Amino acid sequence: MQKLNLRRRGILSAAAAAFAGLALAGGAREALAEESTDWQDHFETLEHGAVLADLRQRVVLFWSEDGTVHRRYPAAMPDTRAFPRLGGTRIIRKVEGPTWRPTPAMRARDPELPWSLPPGPGNPFGTHALHLEWQHYRIHGTHDPSTIGGVTAHGCIGLSNAHIAELFAHTTVGTQVRLV
Repeated sequence: MQKLNLRRRGILSAAAAAFAGLALAGGAREALAEESTDWQDHFETLEHGAVLADLRQRVVLFWSEDGTVHRRYPAAMPDTRAFPRLGGTRIIRKVEGPTWRPTPAMRARDPELPWSLPPGPGNPFGTHALHLEWQHYRIHGTHDPSTIGGVTAHGCIGLSNAHIAELFAHTTVGTQVRLV
């Protein structure tokens, strides 16, 4: 019995140490990412504000035009195979209560998709959408918060509805966006 308890205790201790190490490593990575991201590394100016979507770290960062507002949001990022475009673009349209329409690629994968979904609880765009210069690409809310921090197959960048509402309020048409 003593041997079994030692073995069980050893296994539980090792598991606890492993989980603690993972938590610390994740926290350190998050803190490092926050400290090491400067807007100057990605943008020449803050004219109209700036949004940086870091696909690897799965975060969206925002800097206001005057530099007084800086936000960092966890995000659902596109699968890079489905999102071949990286680089700079701009917000060309802002929509509160967006209607969702599947892209041609989505429709090709699933012809049974509805032609559109009006604003509301089941809408994949969530409560707000920021349309980018690139056709069919958006930064938007989500009706499924479990996707935040993960990878999605559809190509858009998803934020929680609370975070997209805040980002929506801070941005303007013309805000520069960079995906890295």
